[in-house]
Amino acid sequence: MPTFAAIDIGSNSCRLKIARVVAHRLKTVHEDREVTRLGSSVFESGLVSPEAMALTLRALKRFQRAVQAHAADRIRVVATAALRDARNAPAFQAWVKAETGWSLEIISGLEEGRLIHRGIMSAEPGVGGRVLLVDLGGGSCEVTLSEHKRIKETVSLPLGAVRLTEGFLTAEPPSAEGLAQMRQLIGRELRRARRKISVERVSLVIATSGTAAALAEASAALFKNGRSAKKSTRLAGLLQPGPGVALTPQVRKLARRLAKMPLPEREAMAGIGPRRAEIIVAGAEVYAELLEHFGLPGFRYSSLGLRDGMLSQMLAEQDTRATSHREFEHERWESVLATARRYGVDPRQAEPVRAHALQLYRELRSLHELPGDYEHWLAAAAFLRDTGKFINHQGHHRHTQYVISSSELYGYTPVQRTIVSAIARYLGKSRPSPGDRALRNIPAEEHRNVHRAVLLLRLAVALNQDRASDVLRVAAKIYPKRVYIEIEPGRTGAELEIWSLRKEADYFREVFGRELFPTLA
Repeated sequence: MPTFAAIDIGSNSCRLKIARVVAHRLKTVHEDREVTRLGSSVFESGLVSPEAMALTLRALKRFQRAVQAHAADRIRVVATAALRDARNAPAFQAWVKAETGWSLEIISGLEEGRLIHRGIMSAEPGVGGRVLLVDLGGGSCEVTLSEHKRIKETVSLPLGAVRLTEGFLTAEPPSAEGLAQMRQLIGRELRRARRKISVERVSLVIATSGTAAALAEASAALFKNGRSAKKSTRLAGLLQPGPGVALTPQVRKLARRLAKMPLPEREAMAGIGPRRAEIIVAGAEVYAELLEHFGLPGFRYSSLGLRDGMLSQMLAEQDTRATSHREFEHERWESVLATARRYGVDPRQAEPVRAHALQLYRELRSLHELPGDYEHWLAAAAFLRDTGKFINHQGHHRHTQYVISSSELYGYTPVQRTIVSAIARYLGKSRPSPGDRALRNIPAEEHRNVHRAVLLLRLAVALNQDRASDVLRVAAKIYPKRVYIEIEPGRTGAELEIWSLRKEADYFREVFGRELFPTLA
């Protein structure tokens, strides 16, 4: 039974969750959390302080002992808003690598929102229709609109509780001026979010992370499990008064009360505690403003979040029989298609190249010996190979590499995006070499695989010389010293394709050590 570990390094705290696969489902076997305030100095100075780095690394070493004790087969470590903003993030990544051996991945706000959505939708029972997900962390707030368990839109707002506290609420208790300035910023960001997200017909609001948990528990204690529910006329479906639910009037009253309290009183409140009390004023204000701004009745707290999404994706990538596998593949490919549309790619031209690239990958598998992931990466590179033409036809392969590596492709890590961009980069006269910028951020052990994937895509392109309406049928056959690509001529023959394939023969011999013979079937 495979075991996965997910570590989320947030702006306020680090969290670990370890899960074992049982009957194609995830079963949690261990959880841990440590408040490290990694973002406390970032939002003011732009740098992670050495103290915050050391504290976070100490937590990671403790997590590492748990990961080793549970013999995790795969570990994924991600960081969010604090390291997205920190100028010295690469130094911290290098430190984590040196001390733990883990590669720390800094994910975008949109990827964070996607993973949170995956975590909730894969494990929350009975959630459907139009649902709004809100994750308020230390550095950012991700708001996602989901419809029938598919993401319709996601926005990432710089409204994290630590960020706002450091920026506006340095006095104790908070000053009226600081609160007013903070509310002004929150309002501006929510207006920006509303231009992208429509909450019409939203049946449920699900909030995640520690601030939502604290507000739900404090509301339950102060307002006796929803005594003010009669004042809300929009309660519907799954949002009913009770444990884990905070109604909008309650959140507003709680935000006002918290803003007037000194720190010791906030620390003594039910559900808040000493560490959360320092940032709860900002968090409560964001939730109150968001719920009122969108005209929502309240939220329901969920303990699921980013780590659950990471674990669900690991399961989907490895276990093809898991129910989440097809969802993940669909979501990932939809992201590729959306990027292609954004940059004006003609699917009639791209699809035959993708199909031939995948056919060659499968029929030449014993020759290229590429890992299974390259099948997906090759397909993405084939479909996105012309995105650079959106910028300029001249030198478009270089532009393609930039577009793909910089795009938000859901389900692809930064390294995976870079590999896809490198495969699509070398379709002109140039060939991959170790010192190239396109290969700079790809692990050295992957360079050989990239070379081989590049050649497969070059062959697929050679087989499609402006043939959107007359796609050729081909077959690849491997012999000890030769590889034959047999082509069944189309209505206009196949001479141009034969000539294009012959041009790749020298490169083919260099990469695979065999002669390439294109022939007519």
